[in-house]
Amino acid sequence: MHIISRRKLREFWENDKQSETVLDDWYRKIKALKPENLAELRLTFPSADLVGDCIIFDVGKNKYRVITKIYFREQTCLVRFVLTHKEYDENKWRLDCGFKTKTGRK
Repeated sequence: MHIISRRKLREFWENDKQSETVLDDWYRKIKALKPENLAELRLTFPSADLVGDCIIFDVGKNKYRVITKIYFREQTCLVRFVLTHKEYDENKWRLDCGFKTKTGRK
């Protein structure tokens, strides 16, 4: 799968050195995949959840979230956000995932 962009992962781990190993591991695994749908993606990433228009990965034993938009037909993964669990709970990412408000529904 083509990943856009590793830069967001790198920028995150430059500020949180503990995240580098788990984010690099996530990157290598997803890059090697060619899933046709969410069910196939979950064979490698069982905790991947579809939330609005985004697929969210829990990484680092639930310490971090990688929020993506995945286009299975094109085999492209757009990394939208890399967040700590605390940042994720602030819901600022929800607007990008198709929700009308950061706390409301689609």
